[in-house]
Amino acid sequence: MTDSRLAIVVLAAGQGTRMKSATPKVLHELAGIPLIGHVLSTAQALAAAHLLVVVRHERDRVAATAKALAPEARIVDQDEMPGTGRAVEQAVDALPADFDGDVLVLSADVPLMDADTLASVLAGHRAANVPVTLFSTVVADPTGYGRVVREADGSVSRIVEQKDASEAERAIAEVNAGMYVFAAAALRDKLAGLTTGNAQGEKYLTDVVGALHGDGHTIGGVVVAEEWKVWGVNDRAQLAQVGAQLNALTVRGWQLAGVTIQDPATTWIDRAVTIEPDVTILPGTQLKGATAIAAGAVIGPDTTLVDTEVGAGATVKRTDATLAVIAAGATVGPFSYLRPGTELGADGKIGAFVETKNAHIGEGAKVPHLSYIGDASVGDGANIGAGGITANYDGVNKHRTEIGAHVKTGAHTVMVAPVTIGAGAYTGAGTTIRNDVPAGALALGIAPQRNREGWVHTHRPGSAADQAALDARSSADAQDEERQAR
Repeated sequence: MTDSRLAIVVLAAGQGTRMKSATPKVLHELAGIPLIGHVLSTAQALAAAHLLVVVRHERDRVAATAKALAPEARIVDQDEMPGTGRAVEQAVDALPADFDGDVLVLSADVPLMDADTLASVLAGHRAANVPVTLFSTVVADPTGYGRVVREADGSVSRIVEQKDASEAERAIAEVNAGMYVFAAAALRDKLAGLTTGNAQGEKYLTDVVGALHGDGHTIGGVVVAEEWKVWGVNDRAQLAQVGAQLNALTVRGWQLAGVTIQDPATTWIDRAVTIEPDVTILPGTQLKGATAIAAGAVIGPDTTLVDTEVGAGATVKRTDATLAVIAAGATVGPFSYLRPGTELGADGKIGAFVETKNAHIGEGAKVPHLSYIGDASVGDGANIGAGGITANYDGVNKHRTEIGAHVKTGAHTVMVAPVTIGAGAYTGAGTTIRNDVPAGALALGIAPQRNREGWVHTHRPGSAADQAALDARSSADAQDEERQAR
């Protein structure tokens, strides 16, 4: 149910210059989802009455992504005055004037914080009846973070930013996590008095904490024991670090759900992937997008699946597949390339060094090796011989090839689309099919073999091939003479 006394503000206005990227920082992906998407998903789990996203840098791109992921969110534009304090001030101004609940402030670049932790801190904040509760953690190297300064009795007094901290304060290992729960009335009151009188010339949201403490209020502070939950992303190295942590948690979750993952260190699984029990994932496997794998399938090693469906008991080895469907009991690989639109039927086979695209390969049908099947339908039980090619492109347009049930094509058959091979037909090795083949027919497109004796000696005299041929002839002549002598 909706929590009518909760508003959530997601800060997504920063430029993220340390990413050195044309893509806004909060739109960089983590496990297949933009950073801001992880935070919005967590926020949605709390069912707040109000969800506000503050934007500025690359405003339209960030706002569009936020609305696509959380349609209920309200977009708030931060003006040119910098600082988190100013961002929250404008978000609070966008709330109904009579809202007197709690305001939870989250950062769009802190993607690993979970809803359970937030809910626990929110409950503690309300029980303590304090004007603000801040999140902190203890780190080995606090450089760059705002330090949490506490009184002798352990209560929080203020937060001091790195550039404004004294030497003694810089030695503090407890750092601000950039997330807070405020009582709305207290927040409104203190935001109005914020100034830019600091080393960075910004309105600091952290100054609200010091102001409330100065008025004699008790400041709540929760130390998050799992440091990784409050890791922020400011550069690509941190993006990778956060990604590795999230992937480790994801992999472990699937292992506990009954999935065998032989080598977690070389396995990547996006958040939208679904896997049924008794699946085996071998080393070097990447499962991305909305990939779905049914029970008993074996995936890998060295396989990448993107938005691909794999049926029960199927085997996919050393394969790259995108937007493909692999039915139950089918086998794919090794070294197969399944492009979008590939559909492999139950118990079918796509073998070594085969590329497919926009192709339906029927139940029990086989494309064993060294073939290209594009813009084609292959009927149930058909077998495409080694080196088979559907020549689908005439230089201007793509055309389809229709191959009937239980067709058998000889090695190196080229089917020039548009063309249809009827059910049960055969083709001879090396045949080029330019016209339709009736059901049950044998298609032959090659001339009778002719041997031109002595061609090598005439055209390549003195070559190694010529000498080998001469030696073979001499040996054959000697054998003939020996047989005649007997």
